[in-house]
Amino acid sequence: MPKPPTLATLTWQGDLRFHASTPNHSVVLDGDGAAGPSPVDALALALAGCMAIDVADIVVKGRHDLQSLEARIVGQRRDDPPRHFVSFTLHFALTGTVPAHAVERAIQLSRDKYCSVWHSLRQDLDLFTSFEVTPAS
Repeated sequence: MPKPPTLATLTWQGDLRFHASTPNHSVVLDGDGAAGPSPVDALALALAGCMAIDVADIVVKGRHDLQSLEARIVGQRRDDPPRHFVSFTLHFALTGTVPAHAVERAIQLSRDKYCSVWHSLRQDLDLFTSFEVTPAS
């Protein structure tokens, strides 16, 4: 069954701020990044969030003891307009009893198959990933 379309409404709040809402949630997008994330920051958050959710889901479904996961993303942009992203570096920090091969597989599956945000971006964009696993205490 096909996924339903994504619906969103943005309402101008003045200056560079918009109230952005979907049928279930809302956020303020701010071009200045003061009242909420800028659209560019939101894109980086979406990529990190999509891949982090995939990694967590795959690791847990693999029956590994995942106690915490943090994803940190750094996006590099062109200096000249349109100032699009040219690369992302995404680092995952996991705590638990999770073998490295399981994390590597989860990241690869997210990148190659599951992360719809990644597959919606430019194909000439570089994505570098790394991870660390801290054993459960």
